[in-house]
Amino acid sequence: MKQAKPMSIWVTGAAGFIGSHVCERLIAAGHKVIGLDNLDPFYDPAIKKRNLSALLKSGRFRFVEGDIRDSACVENMARSDDIECVVHLAAKAGVRPSIADPAGYADVNLRGTAVLLETARQYGIQKFLFASSSSVYGNNPKIPFSEADPVDDPISPYAATKKAGELLCYTYHHLYRMDISCLRFFTVYGPRQRPDLAIHKFARLIEAGRPIPVFGDGSMERDFTYIDDITNAVTAALRQCRGYAIYNLGHSSPVRLDELIGEIEAALGKPALRDYQPMQPGDVQRTYADISRAERDLGYRPKTPLREGLKQFVEWMRRQPEA
Repeated sequence: MKQAKPMSIWVTGAAGFIGSHVCERLIAAGHKVIGLDNLDPFYDPAIKKRNLSALLKSGRFRFVEGDIRDSACVENMARSDDIECVVHLAAKAGVRPSIADPAGYADVNLRGTAVLLETARQYGIQKFLFASSSSVYGNNPKIPFSEADPVDDPISPYAATKKAGELLCYTYHHLYRMDISCLRFFTVYGPRQRPDLAIHKFARLIEAGRPIPVFGDGSMERDFTYIDDITNAVTAALRQCRGYAIYNLGHSSPVRLDELIGEIEAALGKPALRDYQPMQPGDVQRTYADISRAERDLGYRPKTPLREGLKQFVEWMRRQPEA
């Protein structure tokens, strides 16, 4: 990414899968990055610390362990660094866990986002990127999903918090003329993917010769998007962040679950043992991104086909300790 001048960028969720890749990309482009993460034990914090290991060697990266809901922590960061923009990736993630803990998801994903937006307003941080999700579309019958489609029927608390987060962002743009872009990520995968997500979970189980849980009949479809394509889009969105906008960031080529399993088997060179189970509450039947707006405004062009992305993921996974 080319910039007229290096910027000081605040990245929340910096120790996570997407966050750590975004931080590395920004630093490689010459920016200064201040990362915030609470190392939540939703999955092993040791994994998150490994995600940070390369970043901590850079003189252009500073890490703060803290919570986005902690206004004192957030305000202290805003005072101590001349921050020019925020990339807000931190959240309680996961559709199924949100059904078990809706209050916790609302607390982190809504109150935390409100704290960050208000702090950005108070300290004159004009640019703000918000990580949203394809889950806001629910079981939208129209495909591909367009940013112009109504998203009034989320089917999980997680999805509802992401829709509500977009609304908070619009409110701050309307009231204070902040430049805000909401990025709807579609099933991001690649090295460092969270261990609870399908590709990582399936690959580990198949590698170990253990059964994989297949929810439904295998016809569920997801629009899988490789992490490098996402970091390209995030950096482009930072350059182009003006006014208020929502962007779908997917590959625009959904893959059936049974086809995905076949591709993982091929990447591993091992067969899967399938354990068929009922569909889970909160799971949508398909995701499919219309990316024409991101193509037009951001120059977004996803380049990594699933087979190549899975090859890269498997090579990384086999170098890692068991998750």
